[in-house]
Amino acid sequence: MREWDRPRAAESSVVTEISATDLDRARAGDENAFTRLVAPLRPELRAHCYRMLGSIHDADDAVQEALIRAWRHLGGFEGRSSLRAWLYTVATRTCLDAAEARGRRALPMDLGPASAHADVGAPRTDVAWLGPYPGHDPGARYEEREAVELAFVAALQHLPGNQRAALVLFDVLGYSAAEIAEMMDTSAASVNSALARARRTLEGRIPGEPQRPAVRDLGEDRVRELVTAYATALERGDADLLVSLLTEDVTWSMPPLPHWYRGRDAAMDFAIQVPLTSCGGWRHLPATANGQPAVACYLWDDAAGAYLSWSINVLTVQGDRIAEITSFLGREHFPPFALPASLPEPSLGVV
Repeated sequence: MREWDRPRAAESSVVTEISATDLDRARAGDENAFTRLVAPLRPELRAHCYRMLGSIHDADDAVQEALIRAWRHLGGFEGRSSLRAWLYTVATRTCLDAAEARGRRALPMDLGPASAHADVGAPRTDVAWLGPYPGHDPGARYEEREAVELAFVAALQHLPGNQRAALVLFDVLGYSAAEIAEMMDTSAASVNSALARARRTLEGRIPGEPQRPAVRDLGEDRVRELVTAYATALERGDADLLVSLLTEDVTWSMPPLPHWYRGRDAAMDFAIQVPLTSCGGWRHLPATANGQPAVACYLWDDAAGAYLSWSINVLTVQGDRIAEITSFLGREHFPPFALPASLPEPSLGVV
């Protein structure tokens, strides 16, 4: 389990420099002034909502709804806390409403044991699947960058909404139990109880080594080589190259497909029977997802005469190899990454 004690979150400099004139204008009904006030905080509110909801589409909807609520109730903001803290209060309550209505999101390993052999099956449309988060915010604090990593967000989904909110607000954003109690309209004792229960639930679910230092230790050049080699192996159908990139206990999952694979043999059985030989031509572009290296996959489509967007593959590294591949299938994942919907022939390839 990672160290839970987080440093107190420093208020963003953009918050401490808020124009009193803009705040007064916004309170008087000036929407442009309100937009200027909240614009610097949108990226971190989006990341917060993603941690809470496990979907960038849900997060964007929640941010939009939270800002509508904030605009409607700006007159109730008395300045006893920072605007940032007040907006986090509104966003958290919006996410709790959304989480209660929809339930938690899952990955294939939450549904059952690993498969020993390739078994593609039909997509599960009755499951709310976890989704990838585009890139990362280079201006965020270390804890905030780490807290969009796929393993952490997936683990959060095992918590009830109130425990999820308390853990994120306390451990990631650094608010005190008393502040969180005010945000969630409860008592500090209830917040501390929720934190204790959350930590017991997550014990063993979060890897001890976060991805950011693992990627940093590996180095940008080696990470780039690893991403390029992974893409090259798929494009060439090169099983030997692919297997050389994987750890012995690698896992591979492909939501919304329910089956997943643990161990190099099982992963390669799937790879050889499906993406390396059965799917047709692949092309790829490098990406960043959840603050981790990723590869955007495009599959050749005869009717379109182009390679069409297919999946976002989030790679978890361990040492100098790939320890986990999470392939998020679906064209709907591409727009938030600002990736093209298709690649022409000849493709842009991996750069």
